[in-house]
Amino acid sequence: MVTEQARRADDEDGDVTRADSLARQIFSGVANKWALLIINALGERTLRFTALRSEVDGVSHKMLTQTLRALQRDGLVHRTVYAEVPPRVDYRLTEAGAALRDTVNGMCAWTRRYLDEIEAARRRFDAQNTGDTGGES
Repeated sequence: MVTEQARRADDEDGDVTRADSLARQIFSGVANKWALLIINALGERTLRFTALRSEVDGVSHKMLTQTLRALQRDGLVHRTVYAEVPPRVDYRLTEAGAALRDTVNGMCAWTRRYLDEIEAARRRFDAQNTGDTGGES
């Protein structure tokens, strides 16, 4: 009975459709543009904070810091602090982060493949919905 309850809890934790599941929390943490861009930028390299910020165009210092901390907390990014003056901090993907990067690369390839089609669909949609109030008819 205890095993059945533990297994059921694990199943619930792994269900991304459940609002209170651990899987949903993890999914939400990595399925945002900054996390995806940071994972992609790190790739197989180790980068310092400033180099990483340069690689991810448009990310603020605050957002980069928050996202790196969240990725570190989830075990996707490893942070190494060197006792130097000035202090040096390096970031690299962990094994789990590198595995996620394969998925991120697939999403990037999908975006490039369908970019023109999506752009055309947006133009058609915007042209058909000019002045639309957004309500259902």
